[in-house]
Amino acid sequence: MALLGGVAGWTVSARAQSMPVIGYLGSETQERYRSRLEAFRQGLAEAGYIEGRNVAIEYKWAEGQYSRLPALARELAARNINVIVAAGGAEVALAAKAATSTIPIVFEMGGDPIALGVVTSLSRPGGNLTGVSSLSVEVSRKRLEFMRELRPATGKFAVAMNPTSPTSGAQLKNLQAAADALGVELVVLYGSQEQEFPGMFTAVRDSGAGGLVFSSDPYFAYRSPQLAALSVRHAVPSMTQSRDFPLAGGLMSYGGDFSQSHRQTGIYAGRILKGEKPAELPVQRVTRVELFINLKAADNLGISFPPSILGSADRVIE
Repeated sequence: MALLGGVAGWTVSARAQSMPVIGYLGSETQERYRSRLEAFRQGLAEAGYIEGRNVAIEYKWAEGQYSRLPALARELAARNINVIVAAGGAEVALAAKAATSTIPIVFEMGGDPIALGVVTSLSRPGGNLTGVSSLSVEVSRKRLEFMRELRPATGKFAVAMNPTSPTSGAQLKNLQAAADALGVELVVLYGSQEQEFPGMFTAVRDSGAGGLVFSSDPYFAYRSPQLAALSVRHAVPSMTQSRDFPLAGGLMSYGGDFSQSHRQTGIYAGRILKGEKPAELPVQRVTRVELFINLKAADNLGISFPPSILGSADRVIE
């Protein structure tokens, strides 16, 4: 029995070693990435690769602690990895970039990859990185515009920022510019840990702000159910980047289509496994943004969506 067990173990190990290996770096847990991973695996399959059949994937999860990402990226870089997938935000892409200049990297993020120093060109990235960028960060100011359109008589709104995010400074600048153009006051709230969330909603109520707009950040997006529950409990009109928020009972969301961006990440990983060079694969821009609204949440808040917002919605949850 012991001999058979050893042979079986050797066979599985040898089979794994014969496959190409993807190192997958994520800022959260596998469960929180579940829907994103489904899209990634779909893209990988379109490129001809099925996990466990002809490709192996080694996962590293930071469990919401961005500070862990550099060490996890270095662990992957030290392994026999064919390509690293750094999905779920600029902080993941930057950690992977710092860990290796030789292993191909496919990133998925919001924000401007050039401004953040991830690549030097979108059309010809050069080096060992390419990937996918969505418009979630760029449309942060649009969320404030939607909130003002929903509550036109309100002159003060709160915005939630994650100070540990590499895009927080640019987003706050854009949100302040939007506030100035709209003639409204901003109350800036900061949070990077779950235990800070209840205080953020209390601060909205205490400040007299008419609503809470979340900046684009993976930490907020992956905690949509918690944020939705808090928005209901505190009766605060709120808006995030992720469709998961209104699907969980929150008021509305506006952001990039993560299913498209993660699917494209899988396609690119497969193309690199087939021999294409990241330097020659242009960074893909997923320009689709989606607006989800929840009518039940609006009714509970005593709010009516104007026809302009209802007509723009990609999905209305009743």
